[in-house]
Amino acid sequence: MLKVENINLYYGASHALRGVSLSAAPGRVTCVLGRNGVGKTSLMRAIMGLQPVREGAITWEGQNITAMSAHQRARAGIGFVPQGREIFARLTVRENLETGFAPLPRAWRSLPDEIFELFPVLKTMLGRRGGDLSGGQQQQLAIARALVTRPRLLILDEPTEGIQPSIIKDIGRVIRLLADAKLTEWGDMAVLLVEQYFDFAKELADDFAVMDRGEVVLSGQAASMVEDDVRRYLTV
Repeated sequence: MLKVENINLYYGASHALRGVSLSAAPGRVTCVLGRNGVGKTSLMRAIMGLQPVREGAITWEGQNITAMSAHQRARAGIGFVPQGREIFARLTVRENLETGFAPLPRAWRSLPDEIFELFPVLKTMLGRRGGDLSGGQQQQLAIARALVTRPRLLILDEPTEGIQPSIIKDIGRVIRLLADAKLTEWGDMAVLLVEQYFDFAKELADDFAVMDRGEVVLSGQAASMVEDDVRRYLTV
C-alpha cells in the first residue's frame, strides 16, 4: 500500500533522512522506533507531504505521490495524527472533528457512530472547547479527527507521549482494532506508528523499522525482532 524508497530529506545543509526505505501494508501495524532526534517525525512529515524530499520516491496504492501536496494526500486516503496532537484549542470537540470533512466528498461529511464507540468520552464533550480537554482526551480527539477522513493509511506520531497509562491502553486497543479491520466504517487499513517506548510498540507491531541518525538501521517482521538489538537504539 505505502512504499518509501531511498528518500533523502534536508533542512538547509542538515541531512535529516539518509536513503530511508519503508513499507506499510493493509491489516498490519508498522512501528518506527528510535530515540528523539533521529528523523522519525521528519519521515512522517515527508510521507504526509509536509516536508519535501530531495531524492527518492513515495508510492501510495501504486501511484507516485512524491510531488503531491499534503491536502492531495489526505484526499487520497492518508490520515495523520501529528506529534503534539495539534487540535484547535478554541474550537469545540464537534468542530474539531468536523475539520476532518475537508478532504471528503459532500456525501461522506458525517461523523461515524463508531468514532464514539471507540472514544466514548468524546460524545459527552462535543460542546466543550478542545483546549479544555486533558492531554489524553486531546489525543483521543486527534485520532478521532484523523479517522473522520476515512483513511486507508493512518499515521500516528508518538500518540503515547505524555499520556496517562489508562489512555495508552485505550489507544493501543483502537490501533489493533483498526489494523485488524474489526470496524465496519474503515475496513482494511495500514497503520504507521512512531514510538519511543519499546513495550507499547512490541505489543502492537506486525513489522518494525528502527532509525538512528536519519537512517533505518534495523527492520523486518516483529516475529524476527531481537529485543536487545532494538533496545540498544532506544536507550540514551
